[in-house]
Formats: sequence, structure tokens, C-alpha cells
Amino acid sequence: MTTRRKFLTAGAVAVPAALAAPAVLAQAPIKWRMQTYAGAALGEHVAKPAIDAFNIAANGQMEIELYYADQLVPTGELFRAMQKGTIDAVQSDDDSMASPTEVTVFGGYFPLALRYSLDVPVLFHKYGLDEIWKEEYAKVGVRHISAGSWDPCNFATREPINSLADLNGKRIYTFPTAGRFLAQFGVVPVTIPYEDVQVALQTGELDGVAWSGITEDYTVGWADVTNYYLTNPISGAWIGHFFANMDRWNELPPHLQAMLQLAMDSSHYYRQYWYWGGEADLRVNGPKLKLTTIPDAEWKQVEAAAATFWDEIAAESETKAKIVGIFKTYNDLMAKAGFPYRS
Repeated sequence: MTTRRKFLTAGAVAVPAALAAPAVLAQAPIKWRMQTYAGAALGEHVAKPAIDAFNIAANGQMEIELYYADQLVPTGELFRAMQKGTIDAVQSDDDSMASPTEVTVFGGYFPLALRYSLDVPVLFHKYGLDEIWKEEYAKVGVRHISAGSWDPCNFATREPINSLADLNGKRIYTFPTAGRFLAQFGVVPVTIPYEDVQVALQTGELDGVAWSGITEDYTVGWADVTNYYLTNPISGAWIGHFFANMDRWNELPPHLQAMLQLAMDSSHYYRQYWYWGGEADLRVNGPKLKLTTIPDAEWKQVEAAAATFWDEIAAESETKAKIVGIFKTYNDLMAKAGFPYRS
């Protein structure tokens, strides 16, 4: 018994010691570099909390270094840099990072396709968009990790917008697809580096932005250099994503892949309430921007133009037609469901 007791005692010491230092912790941590479309002030909300949480949860096995807009590469080059492995992961919409896929035009703000932020996860997880995005990006060597919604898209401008005629000639910083749509109303889309927007508004190089909702306008400083906020939305939510280089993703063990997915999903959740509450509060209590509205009867021209624009996009390819069909089916259902889904 004495011999047996000594054996068990020795074993009790040896086994935990072995478990306390598994081989993976003895290795150098996996290092990733991720760049977000957002500048530093906005990135503090839309990216940093989730990345910080992941780095803690990874417990030394992996670390993601977060970079903000244009710090490593210009936003328009994000896709190529990720595809080549220059950077490992990206947070962006498809449109801004110029991804060469059939779904690119639907990233960011597809004109008048969405009413509320909750529309985005429903479309991706109950109407099949997640599968379409994953298939399209797999073709070009990129892993689509997760889609989520951001804020609505409204104009913040130096001069008031009270009618469609007031848009004519306005130089507006906006997304590629939104600019393509708005050009028919006389908007002049302008593309400049994200961090240059505030100065361009101050100097008059820009007349306004159609890039975000009112929460971002206040967060990033654009409300300091504009005076008016148009309540008519181009879209009720922004579709954005987390992506990774496919080889880097496949090199990760399953538990780190799962942790990344959970971190990205937590980011989407954070933005749901941060934007939703911020939009309402700043419209009512925000001291910097005066609200203006284009009358409903006149705004119907924009809604009609959006329907035509959808059909033009659908005619470009089979995949685009499928996605437009999903948008139409979904919005028709929401309209039939009535309040609170649509009014």
C-alpha cells in the first residue's frame, strides 16, 4: 500500500504539471494584422471591443493587431492586400474595398433595400445571403467570416436640403454604389481618404457626406463641420463584414476559428444597440445638426428610381438577379406584415 500510495502521489503531481503547459502555449502566438475601414474614433466602437475581447480569450495562442482606415493600405486596396496575404483580415463593406465579386454592389448601402438594422442578419441567416457571400469569396481566396449591420445612410450637409433640387451639384463623400445611384439627382460623388473628409468639409471641397447616420456624424467629428441632417435615408442599414485571407483562416485550429466567429458576432451585437440608440437620441438631443426633410410625395421619386436601379443591377448577372430577388421577396413580406416591420 505504501508503494502504491507513493506512485499515486507522484502521478498526481506529474499529470497537472503536464496539462498546465500544453505544447501550443510553448509556441509563439499566431499573429494577425487586421485593418478596418473605420478611422480611429469610429473604430473604438465598431471594431476594437471585439478584437480586444478576442485577444484576451485567445489566452496567448493568438493575437490580432488592429489598424484603422488607411494605416496599412488605402481602403480601396483592402481586398487585394488581404487576398495576397499582405494583411490577414479586414472589416469593411464589399463596395468600399473594391472586391471583385458578384456581391460587391450590395455591400455598404444598396439603395433603399433595408429599413432597419435587424433586416441584415435576417437576410443573411434566414434568406440565404450568408451562403451566397461565402461561396463568392471562396472563389477569390477569401473567407467571409460574418456579416452585420451598421447605421442608416443619411445626408449631413453644410447647406440645408429640403427638396431633390437642393441636391443638384452638391459634392458628396459617399460609397461607390450610392454615388452611382445618387448621380441621377445631380449629386457629384467624391472619393477621398477617410481621414481627409473633415478638413474637406471645413474648406468647402465637400458640401456634405452620405456615408453614415447621425451617430457617426457626431462620433467622428463631421457634425462639427456640417450644419444639417436630412432625415430621408438612402438605406436603413449598412451591410458590412469581417473577412480573412483563406489560407490564414484554414491554418487556424477549429477552436480559434470558433472564437473568431464569436468575437465578430459580438461586434455585430454591440453595433445593433449602439447605433439604434444613438440615432434616436442624437436626432432629439443632439445640439449640432438641424434636421430637414424632403416631403414624402417628392421622395417617392427616389423610391421609384431605386426600383429601377435594382432591376438594372439584376440584369447584370445571374447571382445579382438572385440577390435582388431575395431583397424583393423579403421587402414584400415585411410590407404585408405591417407594423412594426413596415409602416
